[in-house]
Amino acid sequence: MDYKIIQSAKELSERVIRQAGLISKEKFDHFVELRSKDEFGDVVTEVDYITEEIIIKQIVAEFPKHQIHSEEAGIIGSESDWLWLIDPLDGTNNFAIGLPIFTTSITLMYKREPVLGVVYEPLTDRLFVSVIGKGTTCNNRPIQMSAISNIFKGNIGWIQGHKVQNESKAVHLRQFIDVRFKRMMRLWAPTLQWCMLAKGDIDGIVLYNSEGDDLYSGILMVKEAGGIVVDFDGNPFVGMNEEPYIIACHPDHKQELLRIVRDGLNSFEKGTDIVIG
Repeated sequence: MDYKIIQSAKELSERVIRQAGLISKEKFDHFVELRSKDEFGDVVTEVDYITEEIIIKQIVAEFPKHQIHSEEAGIIGSESDWLWLIDPLDGTNNFAIGLPIFTTSITLMYKREPVLGVVYEPLTDRLFVSVIGKGTTCNNRPIQMSAISNIFKGNIGWIQGHKVQNESKAVHLRQFIDVRFKRMMRLWAPTLQWCMLAKGDIDGIVLYNSEGDDLYSGILMVKEAGGIVVDFDGNPFVGMNEEPYIIACHPDHKQELLRIVRDGLNSFEKGTDIVIG
């Protein structure tokens, strides 16, 4: 792995993601085109395409031998050890209804592992950057996760894939978790939730079958900020997975959060009603 490539990619990503973010900020509440993207209710705007083109054009110019996978454009270039994942507007549905919760995400993968994650929240001008082995920063200031004294008084983020919809197991697990913590958050802008976890604004994430261009930047953010990312069996989450089921939190809370998820899944299998309190 060549850290010179990663450093060059970092400099490029920081520059281009701000350019894309400026477009998103200017177009917020002023976009023109909105159309349905799939049968699951997802939408796309012209901002998705404009920002995506800005990012892709500069990556191709500087790293022509790297492969790119972007939310709207799909796969660009030949297969390579280096793969860029781009979500030009994570939270498009929020953007479309005037809810100011959205980001742009750029990830660089090397041999299917994230080595660089850059996430920009344009309305707050917060730039999150994570480099493998180098930590995570927010606006150039290092951030580090800390453990809450009682995880059950904390805030837990829930992320699920578009195709999950109202799958009965997911609905049961979501409610099971919801009633056991102070608050469950569903922002529909996954990269922002990952950054919030890395920054210590929330205390854990449960992700249910949600893989895409917005996933791996967030995973790197949390890991490099001192967090753990494991599957529902408690094994470290590594590589890429088309159907991930993930728990992320401070290492001190791993067993507690794992137990809650396992209890929730077991109660679903047994057909047990959810008890509040």
